[in-house]
Amino acid sequence: MKKSRFPYSFSLMLVGLVLQKGVAQNSIPSAPLLLESESLATTKSQLEQGEHRLQKAYGQLILAANKAFFEGPFSVTDKSQPPPSGNKNDYASYSRYWWPDPTKANGLPYIRRDGETYPGSQSLDASDRQRIGAFGENTEVLGLAYYFTGEKKYAQKVAQLLRVWFLDKTTRMNPNLNHAQCRPGHNTGSKSGVLDGRIMIKALEASLLIEGSNALSKEEKQGLKQWADAYFEWLTTNELALQEAASKNNHGSYYDVQALYFALYAGKKAQAQQIAQNFYQRRVLTQIQTDGSMPEEMARTRPLFYSIYNLNALFLVAHLAEKVGEDLWKTNNPSSRLRTALDYLVPYTDPDKFWPHPTLSATNRMDLFQILQLADRVYPTGNYLDYSKQLPHDDLEVERSLLAYPLMR
Repeated sequence: MKKSRFPYSFSLMLVGLVLQKGVAQNSIPSAPLLLESESLATTKSQLEQGEHRLQKAYGQLILAANKAFFEGPFSVTDKSQPPPSGNKNDYASYSRYWWPDPTKANGLPYIRRDGETYPGSQSLDASDRQRIGAFGENTEVLGLAYYFTGEKKYAQKVAQLLRVWFLDKTTRMNPNLNHAQCRPGHNTGSKSGVLDGRIMIKALEASLLIEGSNALSKEEKQGLKQWADAYFEWLTTNELALQEAASKNNHGSYYDVQALYFALYAGKKAQAQQIAQNFYQRRVLTQIQTDGSMPEEMARTRPLFYSIYNLNALFLVAHLAEKVGEDLWKTNNPSSRLRTALDYLVPYTDPDKFWPHPTLSATNRMDLFQILQLADRVYPTGNYLDYSKQLPHDDLEVERSLLAYPLMR
């Protein structure tokens, strides 16, 4: 498998890396890249004024942050079984929809059962999937808690989690996903495993949310940028990653979310702009039909879930593309495919509206909420946020996206 030019072991000390690369300090991002900054500031002001509408969601956030404060830190080196490389600093996970073959004594090779999670794929002994999930979730809630309260304990906890996962040479994750979503009997890592990397965006967003504190030193911020740079290099040169880039469904969409985000975080504006410029033709026009449906997602066992999931990724890229001056929304174009896909799905904001296609399980219609929030901003004449009134009131009251959006899923 083709290897990145970057040394995955990161054997040099952090400061040495900074000096070697010679990146200007002022090129480090200082504000969230994914989260809508103006909305964040408005929410903070409203919370300070005691806005009743936000209190339940805010209360849930603080409860989650206080719980997260006592959890972790998390490290890929916590697993007891090494990955196929033998290096515990390499991330490893196992494909959730692949099960032991019951007709074989050793279960090999595993067989696919789409939409059904094999419990063994979540094992903490061999897989980092739950660890990266907890890492992303905890940094997100702690980062938001610091931003809204100004309490430094939350920022300090975020910094601890970031150091262990990204910076400390004994515990950090090597910037690759060579062994993500392994499929026993088939491979030691699959292209679909690149999807796991999107969770790290939550953590890097948290690093920007705590910018107002002194929890991270300049050298540590530089180290995070260097890690993002190395991961972007792996993402755009490694054979496995490039196979994922060629995916024609939500995997390809989330690949571009990652590539664009890590390019922006690493200060690679030209590369970010190229990703954004290619996106509409490469993803939007090829994935969305003129009626707004997405055939690749409709072919899945949970078509409504995956259609919403993919549209979320497409919207995230369009949102990030604004950072490099690219309009993927086609706001003034009535035949915008992004808007067409949105119009195809918004009727199903109503949890009682029947989905007329075979599906394995029910879909949480709340997953449409942050899509509606973005749509309300970019297509104001559509009054898309009005659709959210159909969502269950109790669920909407505690929805984190009321406080900050868009969040990585």
